[in-house]
Amino acid sequence: MKKRVLGICVIALAFSSIFAACKKNDDKLIVGTEAGFAPYEYMDGNKVVGVDMDIAQAIADHMGKELVIKNMDFDGALLAVEKGNVDFVAAGVSVDEKRAKRMDFSIDYVDSTEVVVVNKNNPAVTEATIEGLTGKIVGVQQGNIADLWVEDNVETEELKQYTKFAQAAEDLKNEKIDCVVMDQYPAEELVAANPELMILDGVLFEDKYAIAVQKGNKELLDEINTVIQKLKDEGKIEEFYANHTRKSK
Repeated sequence: MKKRVLGICVIALAFSSIFAACKKNDDKLIVGTEAGFAPYEYMDGNKVVGVDMDIAQAIADHMGKELVIKNMDFDGALLAVEKGNVDFVAAGVSVDEKRAKRMDFSIDYVDSTEVVVVNKNNPAVTEATIEGLTGKIVGVQQGNIADLWVEDNVETEELKQYTKFAQAAEDLKNEKIDCVVMDQYPAEELVAANPELMILDGVLFEDKYAIAVQKGNKELLDEINTVIQKLKDEGKIEEFYANHTRKSK
């Protein structure tokens, strides 16, 4: 009888500990990101900041939770939200059909314009078109929408995938690749930090950014959509852009 009572107490204690841990985690909201995509997310000293992090903070404030930022590779962030290891991903995530099968997306909060970055002194690509990229060595961020778009639409000599745009910039300066395809705002930040590079005139393609959550997490998605819509209505996202465009240069 004593052994049975002791066993019940041990089980009760275990469940109590699990409940306490869950309750503690309920006070935190974990966002996955990749802090090499200014002005959306970048490092300011040891802190991850940017437009997406301001949006993430607004979501956490709305929900009365502490925001925890997990900085990781872009592909790793998407995998983490699929598995439920982070609550959501804010990392300049584009919505496409393949991703929508693996995760759910918020309403969009920005229209994204994709451009082509080249070596200013010796541009191997001269036009931001499919034809201009054909037969070239094209750099992209692995898992980024540009990676998927170029793979589906362009017959390149090689599609070179990077985890960080800074790595792609170095290879472009050293003429190891012919160009980089990326979002306009981060491209402007990259060129500002690397005067040996320039952005070609023209738009390669356009898409939209949204926040990703684990498939089926409608409760969190509704909270996120409420905050994003409010930020858009109040013009706050434009303010975030203005602040971080100045700071990250």
